[in-house]
Amino acid sequence: MLTWIYTTCINWNVTEESYRRALEEAIREYERLSKQRVEIDDRIAQLLQTMGNLSRLCNLEPTVKLGLTDACRLALKAAGHPLTAAEVRTRLEAIGFDVSRYSNPLASIHIVLKRLGRSGEVKFTPGLRGKPAYVWKPPIKVIGLSKSSDLSKLDLWRTKVTHRSPKGE
Repeated sequence: MLTWIYTTCINWNVTEESYRRALEEAIREYERLSKQRVEIDDRIAQLLQTMGNLSRLCNLEPTVKLGLTDACRLALKAAGHPLTAAEVRTRLEAIGFDVSRYSNPLASIHIVLKRLGRSGEVKFTPGLRGKPAYVWKPPIKVIGLSKSSDLSKLDLWRTKVTHRSPKGE
């Protein structure tokens, strides 16, 4: 009952324009933060690659142990362009990832890349000479409603929500 009264009061005291401004502000903040996240993730990928390279040059074991899936993510993020499975393997070896612990590293990398593709983290693209290549997918951009949007579904939903009575009435 209290929630219904609160919602009704809000619906009577706040205009649709106020909700739209709040929605637009939330979308702008989400997009700004998403862009920062992409920039931070890119920089982290670069730093992990640099740390792996420097560790190898200093004859040290890398302190950040990565599984194959995370290592493949790192290679694709740092590349910024499509890579074939063989190119991913080369990048993994370059950062000091021990691919020799896999009986068939290329097959394992192919499996990881296909799984990342199915989960939507990477996008398949035809590579050179017809070999499959994979590229890291940027996050989805939020698209808000514009004034010209068809709001009939939103209006129908709003009608159902605002005219709902509390239980028992």
